[in-house]
Amino acid sequence: MNIARVVVLGIAGVAAFGAVLVVRTEMKPKAPAAAVAAPVATSEDVLVAARDVPPGQYLDAPSVRWQTWPKAGLAASFITKSKQPDIAKAIDGMIVRAPLVSGQPVTDSNTVRANTPGFLAATLGPGMRAISVAVSDRTGAGGFILPNDRVDVLLTRDMGGNSGKNFETKTLLRDVRALAIDQIIQQDKDKQAVVGHVATLELTPEQAELMAQAEQTGVISLALRRLGESNGTPLTVAAVIKPRIVVARPAGPPTPAIKVYKAGVLQTGPSGGGAGAGGGGGQGVGAEAIPAALGAAL
Repeated sequence: MNIARVVVLGIAGVAAFGAVLVVRTEMKPKAPAAAVAAPVATSEDVLVAARDVPPGQYLDAPSVRWQTWPKAGLAASFITKSKQPDIAKAIDGMIVRAPLVSGQPVTDSNTVRANTPGFLAATLGPGMRAISVAVSDRTGAGGFILPNDRVDVLLTRDMGGNSGKNFETKTLLRDVRALAIDQIIQQDKDKQAVVGHVATLELTPEQAELMAQAEQTGVISLALRRLGESNGTPLTVAAVIKPRIVVARPAGPPTPAIKVYKAGVLQTGPSGGGAGAGGGGGQGVGAEAIPAALGAAL
C-alpha cells in the first residue's frame, strides 16, 4: 500500500474521531448556571404624618406622606405602600384621635374611621360637648340638615298661662354644628336629605345646659344656615331662659262680709257679730249709721 495513502487515511480517521468528540460534547446537557440571589428588601414605605395634626381633624392628602421605614421596625398597624398604594383610599374617612407629630406613622391607635366606636368623640372640638335634641321633618328643616351643617337653634313656647295661648319663638343659639342625625355621622354622597328623630349638636358646656333647659320648656327647632356663613364658633343669643309669668285670674267677686246691726248701728267688732269696741249699746268704733227705717226693721 502506498505510504501517502496510509497517511491520508490516518489523518482522515483522526479528524473523524475529533468530529465525533465535538458532536458528543455539544449534545451533552449543560449544567444550569448558578441562580443569582434576589436582593432582600430591608425597608418599606410607611404612611406618616407630613405635619403636626391636632385631634378631631380629618386626614387629607397634604397632611400625610410616604416615608422609608426599616423593615425590622414595622408594626402590624402601620399602613404600607405595598398593601395600600392609594393614599386617598388609605385615609378615607379617617380622623385623628390622638395628636400626630410630623413623621409619626399613622396607625389605628392614633386615628379612627367613620362609623366605628369612638368616632363621634374624636370629632368634638377641644372643650366642646355633644348633646342630642328631638327633631322631626318639620322642626329639622325637612330633613335637609346633614352632618357637619351649621344651624340656628330656636325655642317656641306658650307664654299665655291661664289667660290663653300666646306663643313666642326666640333664637337661643346661632352657628351651631350638627354632628349627627340619628346614627348618621358622615354625609352619604348619594343622599340629599336625612329625616331623623334626633339631632346631635356640638356645644360648649354652658350652651349644653341651656339646651337641656330649653327642651323642657318648649319645642326646639333647627334652622339651616347658608353654606359659608359661619365662623366656626357657636354663639349664645339668649343666655337665660326667663320663667313663664302666670297671671292668676280672680275666681269671682269677693264674698260680702256679714254686717250686724244693733239698735240701728252697724257693729264692726273683730268677729263681725259682737258688740262694738265702744261696748254696750253705744256706737262702736268705726260704726256706720243706717237709716232709721232699716234700723226699726232690724
